[in-house]
Amino acid sequence: MTLTSRILGRLHRLPPRRYRARVTRNIPVAMRDGVTLATDHFAPDDPGPHPTVVMRLPYGKRGFVGVGILYAERGFHVVLQACRGTDRSGGHFDPLIHERADGLDTLAWIKAQPWFDGRLGTNGPSYLGYTQWAICDALPEISAMSTKITSAEFRSVVFPGGAVHLGLWLSWLQILESLRRSRFFTFRHMVSGDIDRRTLAASMTLPLLEADVAAVGREVPFWRHWFNDAVDDGPFWHAMDHRHRIGADTPPNFFMSGWYDFMIDQLLRDYRALIDLGHKPHLTVGPWFHTSNMLQALSLKETLIWMRTHLLGDATGLRSKPVRLHISGDNHWRDFDAYPPGAPALRTLFPGLNHTLATEPPIASEPDSYTYDPADPTPNIGGAMFAFVGAGPKNNAGRENRLDVLSYTSEVLDKPLTIIGNCGLRLYAKASVPHADFFVRLCDVSRRGVSTNICDGLIRVTPDTPVTADGWQLDISLHATAHTFRPGHRLRLQISSGAHPRFARNLGTPDPIGSATRMVTNQIVIFHDAQRPTALTLPTYDI
Repeated sequence: MTLTSRILGRLHRLPPRRYRARVTRNIPVAMRDGVTLATDHFAPDDPGPHPTVVMRLPYGKRGFVGVGILYAERGFHVVLQACRGTDRSGGHFDPLIHERADGLDTLAWIKAQPWFDGRLGTNGPSYLGYTQWAICDALPEISAMSTKITSAEFRSVVFPGGAVHLGLWLSWLQILESLRRSRFFTFRHMVSGDIDRRTLAASMTLPLLEADVAAVGREVPFWRHWFNDAVDDGPFWHAMDHRHRIGADTPPNFFMSGWYDFMIDQLLRDYRALIDLGHKPHLTVGPWFHTSNMLQALSLKETLIWMRTHLLGDATGLRSKPVRLHISGDNHWRDFDAYPPGAPALRTLFPGLNHTLATEPPIASEPDSYTYDPADPTPNIGGAMFAFVGAGPKNNAGRENRLDVLSYTSEVLDKPLTIIGNCGLRLYAKASVPHADFFVRLCDVSRRGVSTNICDGLIRVTPDTPVTADGWQLDISLHATAHTFRPGHRLRLQISSGAHPRFARNLGTPDPIGSATRMVTNQIVIFHDAQRPTALTLPTYDI
């Protein structure tokens, strides 16, 4: 037992350890092309039989040693493998591309080991979750999965709403580069905000192709390839889309995410795919963002319960209802039989005169307008973003005080209003330039007037977007949430044309996104009248 495993076991009230853990490090596991991947094996100090849990990751194995020991001490073999081109594994790291083939070769290696007894679990968050989906159709009959803050495909993650998820990838570049040098300094850069500050600075680079050098000081091959060759290459992304592997034989899966994770909608899509196939996955969604420590901490205990249930036949601690959601606003947890918890009662609010958000559509109302200047992009504040400082619910005064952000506010609520799921905005708008982004955000305004972001969504329009003489009719989905607006509070809808550096700014030109340097300001008009009733739809529940 290590000090780390002892602390984690007590902190999270895990079942007591049953065995000592034996560790074999850096086993060279050969892939079909001859590349060897560095693999650690954690084993209970007992002949078994014992099931196996596999985790494949690009972040270096060292940070997951404590998890490997914890599982081994509780009766699991653990295979911890560095993806190709990372840590001590051979080959070149090219995100997403090799995880199917390398995952299958690793499965074949595991099945050939004398300690493998036919029972297999896959586990891990984010990129580790993607590596699970890449092989989910090839797992043994007795298997279990635990996919957290992840997605079975990444095209929609790289290009949310048609824009580039710039903040995510500039930050991720820095993490990968920093981990090559020192885990200690990587952690320091995370908690100090250095990564987020460098991301903001690098995001102003034009052309964007050169932002990798601004972020990490060198050219990054996959960054260059994505911008030069893969932005509009459907087959390139299709080959890394594993949604079609989700089927009748997919093992039992435990999903976990946060309402402020940037992949919450993709994770819920994968969850619904299993539900529609008749599976009974478990789902936990908390008040977390992607890098929340509490998410990682709780997932350790919940995943151990899930693996014990499906690989050891011990359901101790498994909750009776499969869905557990945190409802912000009232700050409480609720268990349900399904997500969403039944059909919602749809409620519609309409932006109108004097920046109101009313329950009735306006009869006559002059449009509102603003100027979007890509040289001074509308900033992002909080939300479902990849960041170590500043993600999640934040005071949005810094956005709402800008001239390039429109805000519409409801009357004070006299009773609670709970929403669960995806809000939607039907937006009527036009612009002086046919290249524009529309970023919409729903906020909760407290009795003291503090406006806190709850959910948001973005869509990018181009000359190919259908348009009439009056402009665009756009349907924008805000990311999923579960929130109660309390009595005395108000709802506020923001409309703007960017959230920088979370999403790459729209330069207002048809130039390729990687090489574009010209910037054009855009005059944006938002309609809210009887003929063009911009409308916000809320999925409400009485719970």
